[in-house]
Parts: sequence; C-alpha cells; structure tokens
Amino acid sequence: MKNIIIDKSSGLKVEEIEESGIANLPTRHGSFRIKAYKDGSQEHLAIMSEEFETLHDPIVRIHSECLTGDALGSLKCDCNNQLNLALELIAKEGGLVIYHRQEGRNIGLVNKVNAYSLQDEGYNTVEANLKLGFKADERDYGAVGHILKDLGVTEMRLVTNNPRKIAYIESLGIDIIQRIPAITEVQKYNERYLQVKKNQLGHML
Repeated sequence: MKNIIIDKSSGLKVEEIEESGIANLPTRHGSFRIKAYKDGSQEHLAIMSEEFETLHDPIVRIHSECLTGDALGSLKCDCNNQLNLALELIAKEGGLVIYHRQEGRNIGLVNKVNAYSLQDEGYNTVEANLKLGFKADERDYGAVGHILKDLGVTEMRLVTNNPRKIAYIESLGIDIIQRIPAITEVQKYNERYLQVKKNQLGHML
C-alpha cells in the first residue's frame, strides 16, 4: 500500500490517494483482477479483465455506486443492469470497470433514501435532489482520472450514456475510440427515472 500525491485534473486541491495491491477475483461473470483506491473517505475499485494490460483500446465503464440497485436489485433504476452488462462485456472482450463509490450521485446513502422518500411523494430524481439542497448531480470524477492514469489507459471504448463522463474523459486527453451505449431493460418502475435522465440530464437513451 502506498500514498501518492496527485493533481486530480478537476480543479480540486492535491490530495493523497492510497492504493492497494492487485488481487484475483473469480465471479459469476468471469475471472477478474481488482485494485482498490482510497480517496479521503471514499474507496473506489478497479475491476480488470485478466489480459487488461495487453489491450490497446479496452472497454471501460465508469460505474457509479448504487447500493440499492447493485446489491439489492432495485427496479427503480437501471444501475444493476448496467453493471452486469459492463462486467459481461469486459469478461468477453477485455477491459475495465471502475466502481466509483459516490452513492446517490454523491449525496450519500442517507440523502439518497431521503430523495427516494420525496420521489414517493411525486418528485422526480432531479427535483428530489434540488429539494434536499443538492445539485442534480454532485459527482466528481477526479479519482477516476487518477485510476485511469495509474493503469495506463490512453484510449478506450467507453460504455456510457452520460455526456458528462464523455466530456471528463476527453478533458484528460484520453481518446474515446467508440461509445458503447449502456441500454438495458425499461419497465414500469424505472421508466420515469430514465425519462428524467434523458430529458433533464442529457443522457443518450
């Protein structure tokens, strides 16, 4: 384990990021290797296919943490489906999933559940965040930039629908060879959520 002083490329002050070693992780999707990064109170995970270092244009997914979706299988969002899609893609074609631990678009689990409560009253996801005093999206991608630099990624095939993630990757000088849509099942519980992503956050759905 080591501490590295970095410039997060996002206008934030220089901070220390602590890194783990690399470990093997067999999963139902395939066998991966993982490396953890601690950025202040947040801990992120790089999930790499076994041949990752040999790839010139790896598939990359920056997956924002969603405990309710990823762990509990919530139907109110598409997070679990997107994570499974990305893991299946990198298991098959090679690449990297960065598990970016900024729960609830970086408002934290307590506030995310508060936002859910407001959604039960009729607010949409953006309105709920604003009602709680947050921006529609509070995420910062500085740690992602460090991870990509640490792993030597200079070009990629990016799995995303989010134009903010595209803009951030391009700001790092990394070439996006291809954008792979992260389109998954639409059902009655997440239909409004996805519509808000498209109409208010500009997601390419």
